[in-house]
Amino acid sequence: MSDPKDPTGMAALSICEALLLALQDRKVLPDREIVGILRDAAETHEKASGPESERRLHVATAELINEILEEGNLTRNS
Repeated sequence: MSDPKDPTGMAALSICEALLLALQDRKVLPDREIVGILRDAAETHEKASGPESERRLHVATAELINEILEEGNLTRNS
């Protein structure tokens, strides 16, 4: 399992968030498409298999994505 203090994941999340917000701001993607992207990403992690340590990481990742969706932290207008 990766170190929770490793900045790699935080950097990736920040970059993806900035990209999705830019696509939203420029009206390239509507809110429903952004939500769909996040749901697809969460579902991919929810269905992942492998060793228990990997599975725990995937579950935690899916939970984080779902939390972002529920709290509306990514889409400004949802």
